[in-house]
Amino acid sequence: MKKKILTTAILASIAGAAHAQSSVTLYGLIDAGISYVSNVKTATGSSHAFQYGDGVASGSRWGLRGSEDLGGGLKAIFVLESGFNSGNGTSGQGGALFGRQAFVGLTKDNIGSITLGRQYSLSTDVLGSNYSTGGNTAAGNYAYHVNDVDQLTSSRINNSVKFQSANFAGLTFGALYGFSNTAGAFAGSPGTGATLTGGSSRTYSFGANYAYGPFSVGAAYTDITYPGQVTPAFSTSLANFATAAGTGNQIRELRTFGVGGRYVVGPATLWALWTNTLFSPVIGSSTLYNAYEVGGKYAVTSALSGALGYTYSRASGLANGHWNQVNAAIDYALSKRTDVYLLGIYQEASGSANGTPLQAQIGSSASSFFQPSGTGSDNQVAVRVGIRHKF
Repeated sequence: MKKKILTTAILASIAGAAHAQSSVTLYGLIDAGISYVSNVKTATGSSHAFQYGDGVASGSRWGLRGSEDLGGGLKAIFVLESGFNSGNGTSGQGGALFGRQAFVGLTKDNIGSITLGRQYSLSTDVLGSNYSTGGNTAAGNYAYHVNDVDQLTSSRINNSVKFQSANFAGLTFGALYGFSNTAGAFAGSPGTGATLTGGSSRTYSFGANYAYGPFSVGAAYTDITYPGQVTPAFSTSLANFATAAGTGNQIRELRTFGVGGRYVVGPATLWALWTNTLFSPVIGSSTLYNAYEVGGKYAVTSALSGALGYTYSRASGLANGHWNQVNAAIDYALSKRTDVYLLGIYQEASGSANGTPLQAQIGSSASSFFQPSGTGSDNQVAVRVGIRHKF
């Protein structure tokens, strides 16, 4: 009897130890609020709108994150993350179940990790997270550059393999390759027929970041072929650029490069960012888009902070013009998990794309704020009050 009790105790101890080596965490975020936006697209032109808005400061999401200790500093890891709209309960990212992230891989202490699946490019990881007003403040998706064409917030790559290094005295770096998964079209294909369907896309991305005390600097490069052949497709709409590219045409290559820096001094954080994005269509001339951004955030107290940012964007080539945008945000933390915020954004545009005036377009979502050709406006204002809860 004593032997049975001892055996049972040993087995229970081993099972408990094995269980302790693995962990799975359920996490998520809900961001909701009320927005006022001027010059919003309508069937006959544009008008102002008061509307419920989801996922502005941060995209609403839920996910599962797990790891298993394999010994010797080696772990198996995975992330499954789903985006959703809190206003109507629908899935984001084109309805994909785990459209935000879905990957599995291995990580080794003092070396880094290799992961496979749907993952962020290094432009999003390095630049968007650290050196933009959208990544540093509650201004979020309202503050990212015109329709996020430089891939700072939502550059998720399908069928990808990614390496991310460990931290080597402040230096981290990484690389990603996204396969086209099409026989005979390793670099992607444009699709066929009048609707240009059945094509594929290929991506490669590199990035590095260095942090030393209060200062950090980072750079990233991402190249996507046939970005319209992905589901959901990458945005190539630059306030009339898609129209100017020509009916039936598409973007052959979307290439973006950027450099950012940040400095923390006491309760203040300052940052600067430059991105350079090239749109190369299958037919016709290319367009080059440069965005120059500066911003700052100040913690008045441990709970209250304010931020201000300015972005100047310039397009040249098939589209010629510029955008000026000012972003302001006030954020108050009710707890470690819940905050409320107030945003104010103003943008002004000038220039034209193939003779059509360029138009103001606040936000990284073209479906919400893009103005149709000839009926939009050269300026736009967005004001929002919202609440964000993390779990």
